[in-house]
Amino acid sequence: MSLEELINNCKKGKRQAQEELYRRYAGVLFGMCLKYSRNKTEAEDNLHDSFMTIFAKIGQFNHKGSFEGWMKRITVNTVLQKYRKEQYLSVVDESVVEAEPDESNKIETVSLSTLLGYIQELPNKYRLTFNLYVLDGFSHKEISEMLGTSTGTSKSNLARAKMILREKLEKKNINIA
Repeated sequence: MSLEELINNCKKGKRQAQEELYRRYAGVLFGMCLKYSRNKTEAEDNLHDSFMTIFAKIGQFNHKGSFEGWMKRITVNTVLQKYRKEQYLSVVDESVVEAEPDESNKIETVSLSTLLGYIQELPNKYRLTFNLYVLDGFSHKEISEMLGTSTGTSKSNLARAKMILREKLEKKNINIA
């Protein structure tokens, strides 16, 4: 079944098409959920919630742009909305830490699974900001709009996330420079 047929059948509420859509994209979207979640169980819950939103809003997809990109955006927004509702995101004092220069290529000797584990251990506000900025390429302005904070808070949260990650890596004697 082509992607267009699959989408149209999902719009009609056909369960078989919804199952097929889930099978095709669950892996990709689970990876996104895992980046923004504290653990695997929370990521699974976020994936479920994301697919519920995707199925509820699939009628709004107008075949302009990437369908996968559309689903990824819904997934990120679903996860962020959940954190906003549960008030996991608290405002921090913007004046305490200034954003540091981009050091994205410094971590060389750490495995991806180790780094992902450290990222998942970050406090929610830092983990979300770090992932949105470093992994997904959003600007601080976009992040502040998504999280309902200021751009200064976004910059501060990113700097603190990097500082925490750096400290964790240094404690494990992992070379970061």
